[in-house]
Amino acid sequence: MQPFATSTPINNDASRRPLNLITRYFSPLNRSLYRHSAQNSAGIQQLLNAEQDASKIVQKAREYRTKRVREARDEAKQEIADYKAKKEEEYKKFEAEHSKGNEQAEAEANQEAEKQIKSIQEAGKKGQAQVIKNLLSAVFDVNPVPPTKS
Repeated sequence: MQPFATSTPINNDASRRPLNLITRYFSPLNRSLYRHSAQNSAGIQQLLNAEQDASKIVQKAREYRTKRVREARDEAKQEIADYKAKKEEEYKKFEAEHSKGNEQAEAEANQEAEKQIKSIQEAGKKGQAQVIKNLLSAVFDVNPVPPTKS
C-alpha cells in the first residue's frame, strides 16, 4: 500500500513525490536514530557497569563499617575489662592498707573491753558476799506491820 494513496493509482513522478520527500527527510533521521540508539545503548551499558561498580564499592564500605564496628565493640569491652581489673586491684590494695589500721584498732578495743569486764567481775566478787547477805536478810527478816485504817 502506498502512502497518500488516492482512489486511482497514478504512476507519474508527481505521485511519487510525497514518498520521495518523506524518505528523503526521514530516512537520514532514521539512520541517525539507529546510530544514536547504538551509541545510547553503549552509553547505557557503560552507566549500568558504573552503577554495578558503585554498588560493589558501597557494599564493601558497608562490610568494612560493620567489621570496624565489631572491632570497636570488642576493643571497648577489652578496655572496660582492663579498667575494671585495674580498679579492683587498687581497691584491694587500699583495703589491705587500711584494714591493718582497723585490725589494730579492733584489737585495742577488744583489750580495753576485756579489762573493763575483768574490773566489773572483780568488783562483783568483792561485794558478792555483802549483796547475798542483804538479799537474804530482806527476804527472811520480815517485820510485819499491821495495816492502818485511814
